[in-house]
Amino acid sequence: MRQNFAPLAAEHSNNLNLIRLIAALSVLVSHAWPITLGPGAVEPLEALTGFSLGALSVFTFFAISGFLISASFERSDGLWTYLRARAARIYPGLIVSIALVTLGLGPIFSTLPVPSYFAASETWQAFFGNSSLLRLHYHLPGVFEDTPYKTVQGSLWTLPVEMRLYVVVALLGLLGMFRRPVLLALTCGLGLLVVSFSGSLEFRGAHALRSLWYPGLPFFLGMAMYLARNRLPASSIIAFALVLVSVLCAHGPLGYVTMALAVSYAVLYLAGRESGPLRLWNQVGDYSYGTYIYAFPVQGMVIALWGGMSPVENIAISAPITLGLAVLSWHWVERPAMRAIRRRGQVKPQISTPSASSGHLSTGP
Repeated sequence: MRQNFAPLAAEHSNNLNLIRLIAALSVLVSHAWPITLGPGAVEPLEALTGFSLGALSVFTFFAISGFLISASFERSDGLWTYLRARAARIYPGLIVSIALVTLGLGPIFSTLPVPSYFAASETWQAFFGNSSLLRLHYHLPGVFEDTPYKTVQGSLWTLPVEMRLYVVVALLGLLGMFRRPVLLALTCGLGLLVVSFSGSLEFRGAHALRSLWYPGLPFFLGMAMYLARNRLPASSIIAFALVLVSVLCAHGPLGYVTMALAVSYAVLYLAGRESGPLRLWNQVGDYSYGTYIYAFPVQGMVIALWGGMSPVENIAISAPITLGLAVLSWHWVERPAMRAIRRRGQVKPQISTPSASSGHLSTGP
């Protein structure tokens, strides 16, 4: 019997948690080059293919998110249920992380005296702006001033984009677009084209609109794969062919489109593929979001503590610390928050606990 993507939308048993963790660790690896060598540093994969390991992680996270969030909307009892579930997944872990970094790490590593650090308006703008995702601040007063890369919260940029795409899903769903896949595809395609050509236009909300372009394509590809899950074949041959085409086109004008398509299809294919003992990872937890939100400040902290080092050394020291924080975040913050929502009977069981899509577009904000 020909395999399709329907089982991925119907079963709890899949490889999504493991794939997302690998993607989150890939972001950490990708960031090690600019964090240790400075903003102009280019990681080896990007020099070879034109796409950094972090950029491929963007495609991975957003393709998975497009698939799962579309399913989440269809399974929700209503708009409020859907929005509460999304907020419960993003904000509890984020707010704790921002508090630890801004109010804990910040005063320790700032060149300012502690009273001056807490008196600085930039400190509180960063705390409230980052924890709400309404206005991001990537730096903290005096923090990491003596390191090659002074940014403290360089990974946060994807989270407001993710939230905007949640709203887009809700709007498309409320308009009944999920029942009109052809019209939906045309609408999303036209929307992405408009966004891609809006670079020179300045108007209120222009930046928020343009931010949807790069992650938007893999997100909507994931959505399309969900809607076509019963008809779209899940094939290793198709996955290999798409990857081959993307490699051949990587440095050309179709590089982004072919790579986004290849990664989106291949990742969701691997997510549903039977993997034997690897499926046991689902019993451990989903540590991808915590890994993502803690990695950047931890990597900067490592440089601040031990001074100059190679990217490999930074990865070796930062990864265990980051994973430890991610484990605590999942078991003490993220999972309890989602369970609290479900206990109140406002959210149906999910096909898989959707992680916040996180990733990396460039070496910094």
